[in-house]
Amino acid sequence: MESYATAQQVYAAGLLFCRLGAVVMLIPGIGEGFIPPRIRLALAFAMSLALFPVIAPGIPPLPSAVSGVAGAVIRELLIGLFIGGVLRFFMSALATAGEVISIQTTLGFSQTANPTQAAPSTTIGTFLGLLGIVLIMATGLHHLFIGAIVKSYEVFPFARPVPVSDAAQLAIQTVAKSFALGLQLSAPVMVFSIIFNVATGLVGRAMPQFQVFFVASPIMVLAGLSIFALSLGSIGMVWIDRYRDLLGAFAG
Repeated sequence: MESYATAQQVYAAGLLFCRLGAVVMLIPGIGEGFIPPRIRLALAFAMSLALFPVIAPGIPPLPSAVSGVAGAVIRELLIGLFIGGVLRFFMSALATAGEVISIQTTLGFSQTANPTQAAPSTTIGTFLGLLGIVLIMATGLHHLFIGAIVKSYEVFPFARPVPVSDAAQLAIQTVAKSFALGLQLSAPVMVFSIIFNVATGLVGRAMPQFQVFFVASPIMVLAGLSIFALSLGSIGMVWIDRYRDLLGAFAG
């Protein structure tokens, strides 16, 4: 080991790789399940080598005991999983919007394999999830991931213990905000569905012999999808702006 790198350099590079590997395995776009794990780990290794000259001077000396090394590795893994998990949680806003829109347009039974999640979801939810990844890559927000990783060493330095309570609170707030944002993104279709259902209910009460279901279902699907298509640009812009603010909080 000493012929190529000192023990301190190997220890520092290993800690960098632990945090970067955990983040890369979870962040949207790069950390998707359809990307082979070897590719993600290779990217994390390359990023560790690139960031080593910047971050290595702040890494503490190599502990004398094995327990100290194991504790440092576990700590870096937890921090990396937390950062990647928070960035992943916000993707659930699009999934929530897709589920609500599918239910309101009577397309909730249409399930497809969602590559961004571990379980199948509605077709609209899958479409919005893929749209979110495309927007991240097209707008260059994936470059802010590197800035967020570098900034994390100032927020979570090596010598400071992991703020578990603050991390849990931030994760809960992120999930709550993403759910609320999902409802806001699906608001146009939801409002139309409420008005349309009230109108069809009044028609059914006024004309009991009228076949409301056979007439209302096609209109609900066509009108709901039309409103969704018209509001798709606004959905994408609002979500990407909120995601940029979240990344800015990490990378700023």
